[in-house]
Amino acid sequence: MRGNSHNRQKTFLDNRGGYLYYIRIVSKRRRTPLEIITSRQNPLAAQIRKLNSSRSARREAGLFPAEGPKLLDEALRAGVHIRTVIAARGTEVPCPEGARQVEVPPDLLKSLCDTQTPQGVLFLAQMPDTAPPERLEGDRWLVLDGLQDPGNVGTIWRAADALGADGLILVNSCADPFSPKTVRATMGACFRLPVYEVEADALPGLLERSGLPLYATALREDTVDIKRAQLDRCAVVIGSEGRGVSPELLRLSERTVKIPMRERCESLNAAVAAAIVLWEMGRGRL
Repeated sequence: MRGNSHNRQKTFLDNRGGYLYYIRIVSKRRRTPLEIITSRQNPLAAQIRKLNSSRSARREAGLFPAEGPKLLDEALRAGVHIRTVIAARGTEVPCPEGARQVEVPPDLLKSLCDTQTPQGVLFLAQMPDTAPPERLEGDRWLVLDGLQDPGNVGTIWRAADALGADGLILVNSCADPFSPKTVRATMGACFRLPVYEVEADALPGLLERSGLPLYATALREDTVDIKRAQLDRCAVVIGSEGRGVSPELLRLSERTVKIPMRERCESLNAAVAAAIVLWEMGRGRL
């Protein structure tokens, strides 16, 4: 079917119930066809809901969802491979060449988003490999030990990117780095700074091959004030707020450091403590 430059061809597919499944539009001005999906039973809609809720589904597909024009812009600038871009009807968003471009009604987009107030676009990005290389590059790494709150993991990831760290290492069942909440909290750092998931017993060998000593934020007889510690080349462990640094990683640590506080205060939020450590690690380099 021929038309103007905005709409040269339409292909209509219907599901068994007779409801509009999607429309595929080919336009001279579009590098990729535009699909218009209106059915909540569409396979793509089902896949997105599964990716939002299941870590194993994200791993199996090698994809993770992200929302909003800010994160889309950050992903495009970082050169991330974006598989699919889904926008609310009437919303103009950039779409990289080769990506699947989909338009949906606002109510359908809302049902697909993990947030209560969608920002008009969500997309599926290719998940990077979280297995560590044989040797870590760089001088400053943060080890997150059992941090299960995705907001904390994402906030620390963002701070690590801003303050010059070379990457994060997650051990002992941390929150999924590519869950929707973690990705939102990174504000784009997840597209720029590497994160690796490592078994605790494999960490010593990785750090030894990388020439990085391991320090921990904990109290011990050898604890030193963080302002006097040499943190220009090392990996520092941040423990969970409930349990602190695990005994296993504490035994592996060559030194422990503390953040000075008022006596009446017992501890800091893990993300706040990590930001202070990162600032000290990057002192003189930023």
